Amino acid sequence: MRISAKLLCLMLLSTIAAGPNLHAQSIGLAPAQIVTDFKPGVPFEYSLSVANSGSDTVELHVQVTDFWYNDKNEKVFSTPGTSPRSAANWIQFVPEKFVVGPNASQKMKAIITPPADANGGYYAVLFVESKPVPTNKETEDGKHIFTNMRIGCLVLLTAKNTENYDVGIQNVKLVPPSADQGLSLTFDVDNKSNTHIFPLARLAVLTPDHRLVGKAESKMKRFLPGEKDSMKVDWTGDLPGGDYTAVLSLIYGGNQTQTRQIPFSVPQKTASQ
Repeated sequence: MRISAKLLCLMLLSTIAAGPNLHAQSIGLAPAQIVTDFKPGVPFEYSLSVANSGSDTVELHVQVTDFWYNDKNEKVFSTPGTSPRSAANWIQFVPEKFVVGPNASQKMKAIITPPADANGGYYAVLFVESKPVPTNKETEDGKHIFTNMRIGCLVLLTAKNTENYDVGIQNVKLVPPSADQGLSLTFDVDNKSNTHIFPLARLAVLTPDHRLVGKAESKMKRFLPGEKDSMKVDWTGDLPGGDYTAVLSLIYGGNQTQTRQIPFSVPQKTASQ
């Protein structure tokens, strides 16, 4: 599955303290996310562009870190080579340092050299950081306060034809619709694959005679190898009292699909309802 991310990403303010001069630095990096296949042992390039929409010339440099997650499923950017399935040491920027004038842009290349024995998914994040500039604020002891900006692009790579998908669906819970809330379906996705997935959940609500009376779709969500997290599908329609079946379809890895059937009942409405 390919995701084209054209928006600016990870607008992270890497500041000692915020100051009024912050607006003078305004930079963006595109694409926001690189998701691509590669052939093990064969170097390849990826083009990126940095735009400066601020009023001042900006000095920039490039940094590459690992990209992984912690036990709370929070992003972790660590030293290259310290995280599982690191791609950070494969990547070199050209140029690594550059200057971008006001309302101008700079193209650059990420040269990626994967090893011949690579298999599955590998990850990194590319950061572009500006040189700290002084604000008109000072600390209590009279020292100048500086500020800078840091933006990043996530890199998700997969060795071609080495994907091994193993995805579990667990803890499926359905809350039927009622007078004050819609149907809610939650479940856990356990990605035991050797690569990342972007699963999409679809829900179909069927009557006992298999007539479709409702459908809904979740937001797509990223799971790195070994990552486990919850997903949710909501449907806001109304159902008369009776028995139904919810059919959950989880689609990932291009053409991989898993389904679950969850029977449920909606109470008959009384005259007071």
